[in-house]
Amino acid sequence: MHTTEILVVGGGVYGITAALELQQRGRQVTLIDPGPIPHPLAASTDVSKVVRLEYGTDRQYTQMVDRAIDGFLAWNAELGEAFYHNTGVLMLSRTPMQPGDYLWTSYETLRSEGHRLERMDSAQLRSRFPAWNADNYVDGFFGPRGGYVESGRLIEALQHRAERLGVQIRQGLTAQTLVEKGGRVTGVQTREGEALAADLTVVAAGAWTHHLLPELAAVMQATGHPVFHLRPVDPTLFRVPQLTTFTADVAHTGWYGFPLLREGVVKLANHGVGVTLHAEKDERLVYASDLEHLRRFLAFTFPALLDAEVVYTRRCLYSDTLDGHFWIDHHPQRPGLVVAAGGSGHAFKFAPVLGPLIADVAEGRPNDWAAKFRWRSLATGVQIEEASRYQGERTAR
Repeated sequence: MHTTEILVVGGGVYGITAALELQQRGRQVTLIDPGPIPHPLAASTDVSKVVRLEYGTDRQYTQMVDRAIDGFLAWNAELGEAFYHNTGVLMLSRTPMQPGDYLWTSYETLRSEGHRLERMDSAQLRSRFPAWNADNYVDGFFGPRGGYVESGRLIEALQHRAERLGVQIRQGLTAQTLVEKGGRVTGVQTREGEALAADLTVVAAGAWTHHLLPELAAVMQATGHPVFHLRPVDPTLFRVPQLTTFTADVAHTGWYGFPLLREGVVKLANHGVGVTLHAEKDERLVYASDLEHLRRFLAFTFPALLDAEVVYTRRCLYSDTLDGHFWIDHHPQRPGLVVAAGGSGHAFKFAPVLGPLIADVAEGRPNDWAAKFRWRSLATGVQIEEASRYQGERTAR
């Protein structure tokens, strides 16, 4: 039997950052994952994730992202490679911003936090960001702080860093059940037949979490959201600074995207209700209706991409909590167990602060941000609070 001080289950953004931080604090850490890392089905993979400060009136998330950007820049320096790209973030609306709506409250919150923003109208949009159909986007703002992170590449780099620091990363192991002794969780039994013992077990299994811990199925579910990579015929319009990381009336449409990435593609995705899926049993397909939805969006927003080849699609699987907030806490009925999951489609941007947050919770240290993510009771039908999540109709299969 393999024995360790802390066992981390899952090598996504929660697990790898937690393992790294705990090892740096002098703990003996083992991390298991089915592999490979980055796992092709994990939410943490793919080529990019948005790093935006805009969270409506929620100052905590805004301040967490602000701190995380400092962390991304530090990682760029420490790892010797640019994984985070500070393109700035363009937030646009099809109608004038109004007091109380997501863009307006984000704009006011950021200004009150000392950020300098540029208000955008159709004329400014047309002259500065020519790929946009400026007739259809009449208001919004550009913030120079924010951009995107190359998610899959960063996870791989953090994995290698964790191993250099002494984290034992064991790929090819899938947690099947938790082992308990004397009323305490003492490790896991793997699907592959190996038992691993630990003083503390941290379950950071993303969309698989509520299958390993069925008691969370009432407050957590897996939802799939379409992602598209398009190769433009003429990439000129889509390179920074002609295009930056953006959202396109996201609170009403769910659409967001990126400038031309190193892969030579423009990535577009929809942050909405999605479709409920099982992490292992259901295929992660992008449906014909998703492609039709994409084409309508392109015609309305980026006509120059209508002839672009769709070279890759995936359905990104979120670990959604009912209220859209993360789930990072000790299990109240199962000593020896910490859960770090519930990314709800917006966790990766916090990567540099997630590890310290999870480690503080695991070690019982005070953390000003932890209360928001504590173990809690949620009723079915609770509205997702993450302000930019489009609450439109679910995609038809």
